[in-house]
Amino acid sequence: MSTDYYFVSSENIGVKKKSAGKVEKGLKRLLIVAVIIFIAELIWLFGISPFIPFSTVDVHGFQGLNRAQILAISGIDDNSSYMSSNVTEIRDRLSAHILVESAVVIKRFPDKLSIFLNPRRPAAVTLTTINSRQVPIFIDRFGVFYKIGQGDSQDRTDIPVLSGIENPQLNMRLPASLVSLVENLSEIASVSPELLSAISEIRIERKTWDGYELVLFPVHSSIRVRVENNLTEDTLRYMLLMLNVFESEMNKPLEIDFRSGMGSYKIKEQS
Repeated sequence: MSTDYYFVSSENIGVKKKSAGKVEKGLKRLLIVAVIIFIAELIWLFGISPFIPFSTVDVHGFQGLNRAQILAISGIDDNSSYMSSNVTEIRDRLSAHILVESAVVIKRFPDKLSIFLNPRRPAAVTLTTINSRQVPIFIDRFGVFYKIGQGDSQDRTDIPVLSGIENPQLNMRLPASLVSLVENLSEIASVSPELLSAISEIRIERKTWDGYELVLFPVHSSIRVRVENNLTEDTLRYMLLMLNVFESEMNKPLEIDFRSGMGSYKIKEQS
């Protein structure tokens, strides 16, 4: 049996050590470069870019308030940045505008801003006098008199007219006890708009002692209807049903009274 012997010279060992040392030095240099790049990116991301003006400002507004006006109200300009802009303050400024019902402002790190606005919608309209002329003034579901003149193209055109309001003015509010009325009108309009389109006018009358009652004037009937200040979809349906019954009668009442929950009336006497 023969035995093979292998001999490693000191020269070969030295070459391998040099190669390993070069690889180790290369890896160390690569690691140092990677760390420097990572630190530089962190400095840019957290120390520089939040102070650079917004690269994107998305504005979702509505007719009657354009982008330039919204940015001016917000206090946003070409120098505004993530760090210099306070979301709460911007939202409060926008929400304070008479045409704005609500505002949402979102900052996206490091340099983006988005603004979303919801406009006030008319629940009713009344008439006010300006320069000896009667002009419409719109009322939203919170009872705010928010706009004078013609409505926007996206507004409903079948909203009822409220009368009996003393000296209506822009930025005025309905009395607290009447806010439920415009809330109900807004809800009925979203569920059964055909009911409101059957009413041309709602007159608000103050009670002798306290509170209000309503007098409704239908579009296709000369009979007015008196109700408590709690107008509902059911009340309107019942009212229209009774009016249809009376339209075929010779002797029609001038008014139907629903304040007790049941319709009562008095037939006018023939002359």
